[in-house]
Amino acid sequence: MLAIMSTKEKYQEEVDVLEDVLKENQIVLFNDDVNTFDHVINTLMYACDHTPEQAEQCSILVHYKGKCTVKTGPYDELESRCSMLLDAGLSAEIQ
Repeated sequence: MLAIMSTKEKYQEEVDVLEDVLKENQIVLFNDDVNTFDHVINTLMYACDHTPEQAEQCSILVHYKGKCTVKTGPYDELESRCSMLLDAGLSAEIQ
């Protein structure tokens, strides 16, 4: 028996595949009352390859907003970067 896929089913399948391809994970850095701005900035430059300006902007966002996405990409690439942040005493997670 030949199965025929409706246009709607075919479109939904293409959307599902595209969403999986485009889905990027992100490292979210959370505010704490322990680490200094300098420590956060230096750690972001080291662990996430931020420029000094990017790192400073992220540290300010984290301080005032409570959290900030500091890096996006495939999970495999973010895992070691997030570990570096955690090892430096920062609060971060991959979402």
